Amino acid sequence: MLDLKQIRDNTQLVAAALAQRGEYDLGPLLELDAQQRAIEGQRSQLQSRSNEIGKAVGQKIKAGAAPQGPEIMALRDEGNQIKQQLSELEPQERDLKAQIEEILLSLPNLPSDSTPVGQNETENVEVRRWGDELIPPDDGRLPHWEIGEKLGILNFEQSVKISQSRFVTLIGAGAALERALIQFMLDRHIRAGYTEIMPPYLVNSQALTGSGQLPKFAEESFRCDRDDLWLTPTAEVPLTNLHRDAILSAEDLPLYYCAYTPCFRREAGSYGRDTRGLIRLHQFNKVEMYKFVHPDQSSAELETLTQDAEDILQLLKLPYRVLELCTGDLGFSATKTYDLEVWLPSSGKYREISSCSNCLDFQGRRANVRFKDPGQKGTHYVHTLNGSGLAIGRTMAAILENYQQPDGQVAVPEVLQPYLQREKL
Repeated sequence: MLDLKQIRDNTQLVAAALAQRGEYDLGPLLELDAQQRAIEGQRSQLQSRSNEIGKAVGQKIKAGAAPQGPEIMALRDEGNQIKQQLSELEPQERDLKAQIEEILLSLPNLPSDSTPVGQNETENVEVRRWGDELIPPDDGRLPHWEIGEKLGILNFEQSVKISQSRFVTLIGAGAALERALIQFMLDRHIRAGYTEIMPPYLVNSQALTGSGQLPKFAEESFRCDRDDLWLTPTAEVPLTNLHRDAILSAEDLPLYYCAYTPCFRREAGSYGRDTRGLIRLHQFNKVEMYKFVHPDQSSAELETLTQDAEDILQLLKLPYRVLELCTGDLGFSATKTYDLEVWLPSSGKYREISSCSNCLDFQGRRANVRFKDPGQKGTHYVHTLNGSGLAIGRTMAAILENYQQPDGQVAVPEVLQPYLQREKL
């Protein structure tokens, strides 16, 4: 969530930054803010006068004034009038604050000064590539869903019977490969200093709001209506809320977490896109990395977070590239993002497999996660970062296509062989 004081004091700068992300009118917010502050000032004056009256009544009675005398009764009448005014002002102020918060929750994070300016994904900037020499020849290899079905390790038709389209059932070596990838990624991240978390997969509305999924992405999520619980769209949600409403010590920062969860998304608005295969499912597995850091370190922490995701791809020997997202393609909570895209031979292009973002204090403010420096007054909001490390289904798709052999088998990446106890699928 953006800082209302920042919007008030630097309206033009904030408006210009938001304009790089879309059309946002700050006028209604500022008008509501002015009304709320005027009422707050009026209420403060009335409360101050009410306190003065209460004190004066006590002093005069102590000095000998009759409790029912005209002087005391006049003060009490004035006090009652103030109470009536306050009873009318307080709900008005609460309503204005609620309207202000609703608007603030709908505004995205401001892009970093270093984020490329652009309208959509076509204007993202390629930063680097890795593994060009590993890109297999264009030899007519099968797409991952076909090779997977031929091997009998994944089935989409069975999933329609069980659930509906855009779900997959993994069988035998397919289930083993998925499980091996999860374990391998967690092992690598733990070795890199992350603490593993196994969070709840059902999250409440407050948790989704704190991480930035609500209210904007309500239509993208699956909700359990009776319980105010939602199927988590990403482990970023529970990890953001591990320290909600907490005050950490600066000495405890940075905090690194990783978590495996299944993720659930409606994929609203994506109809007709990636209707086959493992790229865009309603349920998919993902290992997430998450950081709570001191504001002075968040820029550097984004670089190491991205490298931790790249480490997985390099160990799997999967060719990929890194893109820096432009302002028009940034995620809602992000100020700066690197996307990792893995090479998929069947489509002859790179496809997103990880998104690594710095959110500054945007999520810290929404979830009220603060820290205190020893010896200093006051608290500050932490900076948060998140990154996929990696999306498991998309990693499996990349392995099935890049490691496909002429005889129809799929070689197992060397680093996964100890987990699978086999060299081929």
